[in-house]
Order: sequence, then C-alpha cells, then structure tokens
Amino acid sequence: MSQPGPAQPSRRAILGAAAGLTVALAVTACSSGNPLNTASSAGPTSSANATAGGGGGNGSVVVGSANFPESATIAEIYAGALNAAGVTATTKLNIGAREVYVKAVEDGSIDVVPDYSGNLLGYLDPKTTATTPAEVLAALPKVMPAGLSVLGAAAAEDKDAMVVTAATAAKYNLKSLEDLAKVCGQLTLGAPPEFATRPYGLPGLKAKYGCVPSKFTPISDGGGALTVKALLNNDIQVADIFTTSPAIPENKFVVLTDPKNNWLAQQVVPLIKTAKLSDAAQMALGQVSGLLTTEDLIALNAEVSGAQKMDPKAAAAKWLKDKGITK
Repeated sequence: MSQPGPAQPSRRAILGAAAGLTVALAVTACSSGNPLNTASSAGPTSSANATAGGGGGNGSVVVGSANFPESATIAEIYAGALNAAGVTATTKLNIGAREVYVKAVEDGSIDVVPDYSGNLLGYLDPKTTATTPAEVLAALPKVMPAGLSVLGAAAAEDKDAMVVTAATAAKYNLKSLEDLAKVCGQLTLGAPPEFATRPYGLPGLKAKYGCVPSKFTPISDGGGALTVKALLNNDIQVADIFTTSPAIPENKFVVLTDPKNNWLAQQVVPLIKTAKLSDAAQMALGQVSGLLTTEDLIALNAEVSGAQKMDPKAAAAKWLKDKGITK
C-alpha cells in the first residue's frame, strides 16, 4: 500500500434516517459530488439489477472478512454494530482474498464484508481510470455485480505501499516509486501471491513506472509479521505493506510515494448482499462508516498486530464502546 495520496473526506457521524439516504445516493452516485465521498453516507450504491435499499432482508447476517487482521477487526466491528442495533450477526473470518470473498457474497455464503473502494473497483474493472475518492466511488455502481451493493464509505483509508528499510532507502536514495524504478531490477519484492497478477501489483508497477523486480517472493500474510521479518532480514528489499500497519513506524520503514497513482483511493466500504440487509442493518453499518477514521485503523492495528496481540473481537468491542455504539 502506498503513502495516502488523495485527501480524505471529513469525518462525520451518521444520524439521518436510512431510507432518505438510500434515495439520495441512488440519485447522485454517478456525479463527481458523490455523497459516498463523505463519511456521512449510509445508504447503498447499487448495481442496476440490485434491490436498492435492501429493506426486505430478514434473519441473521453473516459478516465475512479477508485473510488479514485489519479486515477481521473491521468485520467484528460490523457484527458488533449490527447486534447493537438488534440485527443478529455472526462472523466468518479470514475466508481469503478478494477473489474468494466477492464470490462468497454473491453466492450468499456471507452477507457483508469490509472492502476497500479502489481495489474493489480495480478488481471489478481492471481498465478503470478513476483515482480520486470521488471518481472511485462514482465508478463503483456501474460495475457492481447483480444483487450486490456498497454502502457509504468511511473516512478511513488503507492503501498498498512499496516499503523499504531506512538502510535500503539511504543506499539507493529512494523516496518514490520513480526512484525505485531505477534500481528495481536489482531488488527482490515480497507481497501476497495475488500481487503478481492484480492490475495494481507487478503489472501496474511495470506499466506505470517500468519497475520489474529481479525476483518476486510471494508471502501470504497480507504484509504482516512474515513480510516484516523478511524485509528486516534483507531476504526481500521491497515489501507490499498496508499504510495503516504499525510495523511502519515501529521499524522506521520508508513508504515510497506513488506520484502516478498506481494505487487508487482506498476508503473502507461495506460490500453487501443487497436484498439480505434490512434498513436497520444498513443504518448500523452506516454509523460505523461515519465514525471510522484512518487514525482508528492505525490504533486498531497496533492493538491487534502490535505488542498487545489483542483479539480482533476484543479490539472491536473496545472501539464500539469508545464510539458510543455499545455500552
């Protein structure tokens, strides 16, 4: 994930009624002033074939997560907020990468999963030219699979970044991906296996910067402890690590800037099975989006992935209480 580029939207809590917000989003989703670009949006951005509003959803809701700690923590926050709103929710965590969990939402194995706006758009539309938060959120409704929606985006953003140690940055005078391109052929890059084929991964680095590493080492921990260890041991010299990872400040890693926007704006969004989530469920998730900030993600990751090793559910419960969603 790269140094956050585009400015993040302002933080606002959601206090409005879900029905009105749903209508507003349906009308404005394709404009540059997309209300999803503010943290106060709670309703869905639906595909043409989806049932906007999802008011008919009944029964319990299954919240899934990708296979890295931040996603699991946000999923626990979603489940806690839903239960606090009277919607029975359970979790199914660490089910895999985007290729797995999007299909799980489509087939009904899970009903909601936290995702990231830019990477979701890139997955659904590899040829997208959107980069800013407003552009990304306006483009998403046009490519959503039938029956799926994304709810209002949080101010919280988490992006892929090419990260190096301070020693490597000093040795090669690295500050940006443009600098990295000059020596890329001498370095080994470590990242999740899917980085080899995703548009923003090796293909994006080559297309945008002409950066082709001497070797690619797949590491299946989402930029976690194994990736950090490999970087510190110089087994790899460049790593794909999320910008909200506590490992970056703890190890004084250098995040290389991304002037050509290889990584899109990456706001946290709930991806949902539209018909399954009631208005009450959508409003509960919208409240979370209205309160969740990038600073919160950094703090939550420090609790879960840092020295405390807090369970994601416990960290989520603490956040929900601190924000006044639970007592």
